[in-house]
Amino acid sequence: MKAVIFALLTGLCWGVGELFTKMVLQSGKIGPMTALAIRATVALPLILIAAAIPLYATRTEPTDWTHAPPKIMVSMIFGSGLLAGGLALVFFFTALKAGQLSVVKPIAFCVAPAIAVLLGWLVLGEPMTARKAIAVCLILVGVVLLTGK
Repeated sequence: MKAVIFALLTGLCWGVGELFTKMVLQSGKIGPMTALAIRATVALPLILIAAAIPLYATRTEPTDWTHAPPKIMVSMIFGSGLLAGGLALVFFFTALKAGQLSVVKPIAFCVAPAIAVLLGWLVLGEPMTARKAIAVCLILVGVVLLTGK
């Protein structure tokens, strides 16, 4: 249940936050890459504080992360940092500037779970159930209906 609550909070923050981002981009006063740079700059202190608490205050995360095997560090840097944290946001902000929030957001956030379910099954060995497969198909169909012309 904890994961679901945090996932819902994530969706809420992203949904409302991207509304503000789209309004800023529509103003023509700030471009997508400047908006992304401001977002990252503002987010970094909060992220560092959020990381410091479990690392040093509550000791609920491993503190020897700098000694993680190279495969783990490459996965973190390339997958989470470069792909998800960098390129995805560059592409998303560019799309948000060019298109409607009501189209761009559902497409981006439809492809992500579909890919996650597929890769979770193929790479991580997570179970692929008929229910998951049907749910992903329904999400994809819903976004096609929502964004189709």
